[in-house]
Amino acid sequence: MDHEEARAVAYRCHRVLEPLHSFVYFAPEAEQALTAAGLRPGRMGYFASRSAPMGRVTADVVAATFYNFNPELVARHIPRAWTLAEPSRILEARLSAADAGLRRVLGELVTSPRLAEAAELAREACEACTVEGRPLFAGHAGLAWPSEPHLVLWHAATLLREYRGDGHIAALVGHGLGGLAALITYTATGKGFLLPVAKASRGWSDEQWDAGVADLREQGLLDEEGRLTAEGTVLRESVEEQTNASAVAPWRRLGAEKAARLHDLARELARTAVANGAFPDGVFATPRA
Repeated sequence: MDHEEARAVAYRCHRVLEPLHSFVYFAPEAEQALTAAGLRPGRMGYFASRSAPMGRVTADVVAATFYNFNPELVARHIPRAWTLAEPSRILEARLSAADAGLRRVLGELVTSPRLAEAAELAREACEACTVEGRPLFAGHAGLAWPSEPHLVLWHAATLLREYRGDGHIAALVGHGLGGLAALITYTATGKGFLLPVAKASRGWSDEQWDAGVADLREQGLLDEEGRLTAEGTVLRESVEEQTNASAVAPWRRLGAEKAARLHDLARELARTAVANGAFPDGVFATPRA
């Protein structure tokens, strides 16, 4: 496939694979497993479980690699989490939560040949991913592969998500969008979190958010109603184009036919997961799959 086709495939496959990874951050099984491992209830489990593949990193490293979270929120949980549970124990708990959660939201599909096929294809795609310039992906890439197909699929979806995410941060930096500005402008596209959820989940106060909006208005990226201007729309589209361009390697490895097959299989799985309550209502502006 040519580069333009590969960028389109990268985006389409991301849309159907990402929910199969990110559901775990909303799963009640995760809260239960991570608190049983020693972490405090609430946001600590998210920050610790996602950053644990990088080891006992500082709050600044987590804020840098997660990007659109308020560093003040991150610092409330990291590095304290590492005093409560070893990263290896946290990762065991997260995998256990993924196992239980996938069994709940996928039902009989967990043991289906279609899921096993999707897992094999997604793992093959991951073979093309390299660690250069991708710190969060690199941490996850160093983890051992699970053995059961549904967990292989979850781990592959995780690797592909973090590989793309590291490239997305590079695109945001290159376009001059800091973490808060990136969140505000993405929320303004109507494709991410609902605005109140975006502020609360990422730890930004009304005052911080309003100051960020005012700055973006001054730059000509938002209008008086908080919507993207033409210039803001072009900027966001350019960010997404660069993100897709930096994520093509896995899909070129698969080729058009295998990538299309993985897309169709993952779409069925993601739709089933969403229909079975993988994500809470009132969080996202658009459906996850």
